[in-house]
Amino acid sequence: MNASTVTWSRDALAGKIPVTLITGFLGSGKTTLISKLLLHPEMRRVAVVINEVGEIGIDHDLVTLSSENITLLANGCICCSVRTDLQETLRDLFAQRRVGEVFDFDRVIVETTGLADPAPVVQTLASDTLLEAHYRLDGLITLVDGVNGAGQIQEQTEAIKQIAIADKIFITKSDLTSSSDLDVLSELIRDLNAQAPIAFIHNGEVAPSALIDLGLSSARASDNTLRFLGEALSAAKAPQDGGRYLGQRSPSHDASVRTLSLRFSQPFAWASFTAALELLTTLRGPDLLRMKGIVNVEGEPVVVQGVQHIFHTPVKMDRWPSDDQDSRLVFIVRHMDADVIRQLFQAVGAVSQGKKFS
Repeated sequence: MNASTVTWSRDALAGKIPVTLITGFLGSGKTTLISKLLLHPEMRRVAVVINEVGEIGIDHDLVTLSSENITLLANGCICCSVRTDLQETLRDLFAQRRVGEVFDFDRVIVETTGLADPAPVVQTLASDTLLEAHYRLDGLITLVDGVNGAGQIQEQTEAIKQIAIADKIFITKSDLTSSSDLDVLSELIRDLNAQAPIAFIHNGEVAPSALIDLGLSSARASDNTLRFLGEALSAAKAPQDGGRYLGQRSPSHDASVRTLSLRFSQPFAWASFTAALELLTTLRGPDLLRMKGIVNVEGEPVVVQGVQHIFHTPVKMDRWPSDDQDSRLVFIVRHMDADVIRQLFQAVGAVSQGKKFS
């Protein structure tokens, strides 16, 4: 994200194909969920990218066309297996769409089976210029095993990261778990990610509509802008001094991963904001698991989001989504403190304006 090269387009997201990522630790039920989704009537004009079509067990009576790695189902859903790597698969899929070899799908769902860390997939969509021109990240769904999830959170760093950076969380196998154990698991999840809504599913049954429209789809500000930032889950009005908001919590099980939500009442110059962000990612990129927010850039609202050191193209909104014009930044971090990040942005802003910082 370079201040000297950023250009604001009228609508940086319009026309791009939304991509939903589905992740979850081993045994969380991703294959069951995908197999049910592929047969759903609402999945027409959706491309589903998975590791192996054979793992899903598609009923051959429902298949109308099949190639080396593309399967077209009778309900209009494309099932595409990852033959080499995800980048090549998504490029090939778009190329076949453009020349008419597959129909004009308008959404992609990617199952990250075999990828314990979903961050590289998010980074791929932002850093690959060919993919970034055609696709946009719509949201990241994490499945959590209702039976084994609590133990995985305590023992597996991969499971913690999958939950921490999710936009929405589904707890599976809830019919096999007591309500008290589900309460404990839900609390552990909220300690890691207080913003993401939690839902319970049985046997992989979920409407496709529950998986989509989690992110920004346009530069036109709406209620969805605030939902994307997590503010819809906030129970209290934020203080004006850069204090806690968005339900920031003190983790009870692992203090290394936490959600930090910062607020700044003073507008930023774009150069100072990007300078602070670049310094933060240079020094602590691996520990900056995810960041998103709406920034007051000299009075104009700009939405930013990224994973570790890779950031998506910033989007200038057509207006503020509410009367609140403070900058609001949400960080999912590891081994980092809110005050340190806040002081970094304040210091860089003060230096760029020639002000004394105290």
